[in-house]
Amino acid sequence: MTKSLLSNRTGAWLGVWMCSIAVAVFADEPPAGGEVKEMQEAQTHAHTNRLIHATSPYLLQHAHNPVDWYEWGEEAFAKAKSEDKPIFLSIGYSACHWCHVMEHETFESEEVADFVNERFVCVKVDREERPDVDEIYMHITQLMNRGQGGWPMSVFLTSDREPIYAGTYFPKPHFMQLCGQIHNLWTTERGRIAEQSVQIRGILDEWAKGDAPDKDVISKEQVTEAATMLARYFDRQKGGFRSDGNKFPPSMSMDLMLRTYRHTNDAALLDAVNVTLQNMADGGIYDHLGGGICRYSTDPDWLVPHFEKMLYDQALVSAIYLDAFQVMGNPRYEAVARDIFAYVIDDLQSKEGGFYSTRDADSEGLEGAFYIWKVEQIKSVLGEERGALFCEFYDVTDGGNWFESRGHAPAGAKNILRIKTPADDFAKSKGIEPAEFEKQMAQCRKELFVEREKRVHPGLDDKILTGWNGLMIASLAKGARVLDDPQYAKAAARAADFVLTKMRNDGRLLRTHR
Repeated sequence: MTKSLLSNRTGAWLGVWMCSIAVAVFADEPPAGGEVKEMQEAQTHAHTNRLIHATSPYLLQHAHNPVDWYEWGEEAFAKAKSEDKPIFLSIGYSACHWCHVMEHETFESEEVADFVNERFVCVKVDREERPDVDEIYMHITQLMNRGQGGWPMSVFLTSDREPIYAGTYFPKPHFMQLCGQIHNLWTTERGRIAEQSVQIRGILDEWAKGDAPDKDVISKEQVTEAATMLARYFDRQKGGFRSDGNKFPPSMSMDLMLRTYRHTNDAALLDAVNVTLQNMADGGIYDHLGGGICRYSTDPDWLVPHFEKMLYDQALVSAIYLDAFQVMGNPRYEAVARDIFAYVIDDLQSKEGGFYSTRDADSEGLEGAFYIWKVEQIKSVLGEERGALFCEFYDVTDGGNWFESRGHAPAGAKNILRIKTPADDFAKSKGIEPAEFEKQMAQCRKELFVEREKRVHPGLDDKILTGWNGLMIASLAKGARVLDDPQYAKAAARAADFVLTKMRNDGRLLRTHR
């Protein structure tokens, strides 16, 4: 599942409540990849629910589920009250792999639909369209799960939208059992539910107050201390925050560290940023053929990503590579920023100028299928000699570097492109001038990109979000200035014109357009 974290500041008492509904049974760990099978889409739809009228691509993906989905709104709340039913709230987004898995396993099931339609009012929310709703219930999910949360988010509510239970991904059998237990609680133990709601509301009220300092202005010393503290938690070998599992591009933390370095010349801050950016650019989280950065890595080495490409990540990551290029002068960082910009302009910019939200992780029912390679596929395009050189440099082997046991890969040994040896060192080991080697690899990447374009592409979430467009516009404008390249200013201006002409109403900016 896609994860979110919150420090475990509260909620030991929640353990008793969680045990009462058999939390141990409902572990949120996804099944092995081989257990997830793509359901073939029927030519005609047996079911059509209210989501057919939605504008969100994520909601439209669920418009033909047998589950009787409602959008978040008064119609659903009124039904829950009038029929005295609890609400099942499911929150996700279109590029979320495990959201797709739960849909196929659970929400497309007639058995599940018959059960939940009779006992619950079911509500679907696109977290990118309604971040306000997502934020509220993410806090609740994290409170109930010792700081853990993620998507798909599965929340059971009273008819007054107070929480009963919250989790993330549930396999179909566990989901059915959980629904049965929630229904029993609703019909036999309303008093316990009401008591819990009061407790959770109290905790959330305290959380909302926060620990804000008395002074409005944060001192330079506090900023420096914060940056230094962040750097201590970075992985000195592979970059990013130390982790045995997922690693997200720490764009904002690196931004703070770079800004602080400019004032303090603290080499530890610069080193933390440099190691992170180098390893991200070498890893599988970076698309070496088409440009762009994936949302996060499922391993500490940046090898196996969740393959969705989010617009906001392209904006934040390209900006930090530009900043690092200005500070360190590393031409690799300029190249990565340019590749991200090229990807965004080519793949995510609409004809009218606005930027789309997301490119999905899945194609043909498999996560990452668009991006992975076998040795023979590469050699069939590049030929034996060039193919062998490319495969060695990008760690493509007959045995594969991504297996079903690591990150739920498609069946069989497949390869994610990544660089294990710096290009100059690799070239010298082969007796090739580094400049000539890069020229050869650039041509190989170009040919493989053309071949990859023939594959079935991952889905596109084509809604346009004002905030995310703002981030991308800012990064492109910075790129135009730093790299003295007017094409980026032109792309930024087109997007800004779109937002200002298509996404305003009575002087106010709209959040979304589609």
